[in-house]
Amino acid sequence: MIVASGRSNRHVSALSDYLLRELKEMGHKDLGIEGLEGCDWVLVDIGDVIVHIFRPEVRVFYNLEKIWAVPLPEGLENIAEAAPEDDDQYNNEAS
Repeated sequence: MIVASGRSNRHVSALSDYLLRELKEMGHKDLGIEGLEGCDWVLVDIGDVIVHIFRPEVRVFYNLEKIWAVPLPEGLENIAEAAPEDDDQYNNEAS
């Protein structure tokens, strides 16, 4: 399991897109993909590996590391208060 964070919905979307393109180029065809619509939490099931890409607030909320008794990485403990909300201005610019 790989757990990663993007700074915003747009960043999570870009990271997911890059990951999916690279995996397809490497020959992975049957990928399970969840969460691309909202990009708060994107899950990519590659088979033996599952990749989770979160916005910081969502990563802190679900705290998957706790399931495996692994502490959150340094700097993420208080990220829910410090992380900026995803700006709608980016979404409006793309429209």
